[in-house]
Amino acid sequence: MTKVVFLDRASLKARVRKPFFADEYLEHEKTAPDEVVARLQGATVAITNKVPLREATLKQLPQLKMIAVAATGYDVIDVPYCKAHGIAVANIRNYAVHTVPEHAFALILALRRNILAYRQDVEAGVWQKSDQFCFFNHDIGDLHGATLGIIGEGALGRGTAQIAEKGFGMRVLYADHAPPKMDGVTFTPFDQVLAEADVISLHCPLTPDTKNIIGINEFRKMKRSALVINTSRGGLVDEQALIQALDQGLIAGAGFDVLTTEPPRNGHPLLDVRRPNFILTPHVAWASDGAMQFLADQLIDNIEAWQKGTPQHLVT
Repeated sequence: MTKVVFLDRASLKARVRKPFFADEYLEHEKTAPDEVVARLQGATVAITNKVPLREATLKQLPQLKMIAVAATGYDVIDVPYCKAHGIAVANIRNYAVHTVPEHAFALILALRRNILAYRQDVEAGVWQKSDQFCFFNHDIGDLHGATLGIIGEGALGRGTAQIAEKGFGMRVLYADHAPPKMDGVTFTPFDQVLAEADVISLHCPLTPDTKNIIGINEFRKMKRSALVINTSRGGLVDEQALIQALDQGLIAGAGFDVLTTEPPRNGHPLLDVRRPNFILTPHVAWASDGAMQFLADQLIDNIEAWQKGTPQHLVT
């Protein structure tokens, strides 16, 4: 008997088909840490988005043979343990190649053109009191001819670069980093990217090497007119340093879709940043309807491919 269990079904707003081979398929809207072992008893396959599966939990699940992650990031999984004990781990690839770059540019355009500041002025009656047909209280910058610095040259970074180059006539620089690196990409020294970019957009995973890759020293190397965009992972940017950079005018603005703690139930310093040159969205860059359905379909494709003996998108 083959049992498949989805631990946090509510994290995905899309239709999810039952794996063709599953004798039993169970979905739980959400799962607390102390419910995981009981819910996965007898399961061959576990599906998780954000529910952690660490060594202490996995030791109690000897029948578990596969973990299907309903996301690209798999930091909630104890991958070394899975490798050592023959548990396959598969993640989602290339599902947000349009929606994340589009969200990044929504943030970039809103900040570059000071959309929030102008909206606040209209709401406050400034336009109504103007003695001309418009007013110019805030700078408006074009993207054409500006430089976009990209940290992370994967599918999302390259998708963002394509919009920048073809859609807006921007110059794109990919920041150099330690291997592994994508083939066919020309890299620019990291500090040079910081110094020359008008917009810096992060598209790299969170690893020990990338944690706080942007800190106060990096902010000080940027143009005072630069924007910093993070639609990737919380923790890539030192959040206290970001607040300092905004307060001191080290950068012109920032747009973030991620925090180090999600959801921020007990508050978070960035929740208190109320200024028109900072935009925070609730980790929704990935969540277009089309992207979520693509994810849901690939999620089950990964499970069925593994069962057939032709696994795909393996992390282990």
